[in-house]
Amino acid sequence: MKKNSNKKLVKLQKFEKKFTLVGTVAILSLWVISFFTEVSLSSLNVEVERLGKQVNKQEKTNQSLTMKINELASLENIQSVANYEGLAYNSSNILIVNKK
Repeated sequence: MKKNSNKKLVKLQKFEKKFTLVGTVAILSLWVISFFTEVSLSSLNVEVERLGKQVNKQEKTNQSLTMKINELASLENIQSVANYEGLAYNSSNILIVNKK
C-alpha cells in the first residue's frame, strides 16, 4: 500500500511543480504586460501635453492675427492709407437709388 500512496504523492508533487511554474509564468507575464502598458500610457500623456501646448500657442497666434486684422481694417487706418495714397472721400459722388 505504501507504493500506491508514494505514487500518488509523486504525482501530486509533479502537479504542484507544474502548477507553481505556470502560476509564476502567468504572474511574470502580467507584470511585464502591466509595465509596458504603463510606459505606453506615459508616453501618450507626454504627447498629449505637447500637443496641448502647441494648440495653446496656435490659439494665441490666431488671436494676435485677428486683432491685427481688425486693427488694419479699422476705418481710421483705411482713411489714413487713402489720404497717403492721394485718395479723398467725396460724398457728392455717392448716388442713392430708391426702389419704388
